[in-house]
Amino acid sequence: MNIFELITSITPIIAVFVFLVIIRLPASIAMPISFLATTILGLAFWKIPIIQIGAATIEGMIIAISILWIVFGAILLLNTLNHSGAMDAIRNGFSEISPDRRVQLIIIAWLFGSFIEGAAGFGTPAALGAPLLVALGFPPLAAVSLALIADSSAVSFGAVGTPVMVGIDQGLRQGGTLADQVAHTIEDQSMLDYLAGIAGQAVSIDMFIGSFIPLFLVMILTRFFGQNHSWKEGLALWKFSLFSGFSFTVPALLVAIFLGPEFPSIIGGLVGLGIVVPAAKRGFLLPEHTWDFTDQPKVAKAAPGEMNMPIWLAWTPYTLVALLLVLTRLDILPFKGWLRSLKIGWTTILGTEISTQFEPLYLPGTIFIFVMLMTVLIHRMAKGEVIDTLAQSISGMKSSMISLMAAVPMVRIFINSGVNNSELLSMPMELATAVSGLVGEGWPFVAPLIGALGSFISGSATFSNMMFSLFQFSVADKIGVDHQVILSLQVLGANAGNMVCVLNVVAAASVVQLSGKEGQIIRITVLPMLIYVLLSGIIGAIIL
Repeated sequence: MNIFELITSITPIIAVFVFLVIIRLPASIAMPISFLATTILGLAFWKIPIIQIGAATIEGMIIAISILWIVFGAILLLNTLNHSGAMDAIRNGFSEISPDRRVQLIIIAWLFGSFIEGAAGFGTPAALGAPLLVALGFPPLAAVSLALIADSSAVSFGAVGTPVMVGIDQGLRQGGTLADQVAHTIEDQSMLDYLAGIAGQAVSIDMFIGSFIPLFLVMILTRFFGQNHSWKEGLALWKFSLFSGFSFTVPALLVAIFLGPEFPSIIGGLVGLGIVVPAAKRGFLLPEHTWDFTDQPKVAKAAPGEMNMPIWLAWTPYTLVALLLVLTRLDILPFKGWLRSLKIGWTTILGTEISTQFEPLYLPGTIFIFVMLMTVLIHRMAKGEVIDTLAQSISGMKSSMISLMAAVPMVRIFINSGVNNSELLSMPMELATAVSGLVGEGWPFVAPLIGALGSFISGSATFSNMMFSLFQFSVADKIGVDHQVILSLQVLGANAGNMVCVLNVVAAASVVQLSGKEGQIIRITVLPMLIYVLLSGIIGAIIL
């Protein structure tokens, strides 16, 4: 690569940080500028054919529609629960578990979020968890940032193991069959067993990282969003935080070892909730003093006789969402096949090899909307309340629509840039190759960073694993280290990148009406992301 090609290849990455984080433009302005810059430089210096850029742009718009559908469903469900009075009951119910905001954060963002990640993935935990935290009285910026940080360890096995079962599997293939070097390495071992080994290795490493995420969450909460701006107030919950961390990671590890990559996050989240919620009610390992946003207006707790809705009825919509997500993701049941039978997309767009499609009935957004309609009936909402809910939800979509309709096409141009007249690989592969040439045997420290880069750019841990798995495998082969360890570091890096992924940030921010603050969110989440990547690399290097 010459200097102009290098600048072109890093434009999508640098533009996000410059416009969102440094200049602090809202995503609705920053992302269209970034898209234009990537398009112009791609044409001028990477020499991508204009038909390829057009096809990648259309592909991105189709993918953006699927993301917007999820966001709209989450917003609609949230507004429905607000209008029906369910959120008031849920807020009071959490006070019964614990009035401590640190405990509420761990239960919702870490445990409930991990379960939802395991069932649905694709940004759903933040889209559900952030508004629930806001309804409990958390500042919107805290709710979104911390929900994104919490949605990390569970991502390895999100959407019933998709990042490993689909991402790694497809990433190690060429033309539909395993790449020659991969087939030669695994020999008679089945691909499922090989993937299970990667999953087990990833969770084994994550035991020493993910288990500490609840502690990171509460320390960030008290330092950046508490009146005293104190790390110490978060650290005071260290016993309960570590207890909560291991309550997820230990079951997840056992499931990964004995059952495979599909269910670690689902079962880990459920087991964690079953352990931690009763413990919180009993005050187990909790400090004497509770913590709250002392500068936030207090939400008055209703007396039992004043409650308009029983707690079980208020939680029914979330229970339905969780149940339907699980039932529609299991291969042993027919629902998954039925919902996936309807596909919307475009094959060989504009005559190129680019194709894309989405399954509208299978998207979590459809489940959110279905549950919203059920909630209207179950909570006996008036017609006027439903109309107000719908109008409020639609009006909140404008900014996120502009942002995503520019961000996703930019990402797809970046990824599809392998078709060019400069005899170059795609931009992400050229960057990864350049880095591997610089670090050599220090690759275990860099492997997670490549995975994080993939998620940051593509918006998905699954896409990151697809992009870089064969590359990571080839580097491991070149430097003579264990392939499964390097691939597990790719998986963990992809988890970390989920914290700063532009698409997730834009989507989650829009759900809690925080559009325009995406740069602030990334400034909060980028340090935990880097810590996650660094620790993964250190542990990986020790193992190797």
